[in-house]
Amino acid sequence: MTSRTSRDLVTAARQQLTTDWWESKKSQYKLFVSQPVISEASDGDQQAAKKRITVLEILPLLEVTDESVEFAKFLVSETPFPENAAIDALHISIACVHRMDFILTWNFKHIANASIRSKLELLASSKALKLPVISTPEELLF
Repeated sequence: MTSRTSRDLVTAARQQLTTDWWESKKSQYKLFVSQPVISEASDGDQQAAKKRITVLEILPLLEVTDESVEFAKFLVSETPFPENAAIDALHISIACVHRMDFILTWNFKHIANASIRSKLELLASSKALKLPVISTPEELLF
């Protein structure tokens, strides 16, 4: 949403859909962010990172708890997440532990992935947690 428009048509469309959602729908939800999201947004080009952080810093911060760290480790051990996707498992875990209704993402590889969603639901349920609805901004735009 804060970056230059991509030359890749799919990415550019996703950027526009995200901006459209932010401008027209964000007020319908209580939004939160976690420290791992802040950390990821802080990476890379400093000017771009500053734009991302400016958008995120107004949101309440979800705490990374011992429970969320342990559940993330459990997710990595029980799903086809590679070790380098531990941060994605932590995103999911934090949302579960804090009982979020939605996870909003364009990460189709490890988060908004229909092939692992049912497994994530079972794993969350096994720990008396509920997997939030995992959605893209496009899905919540209409």
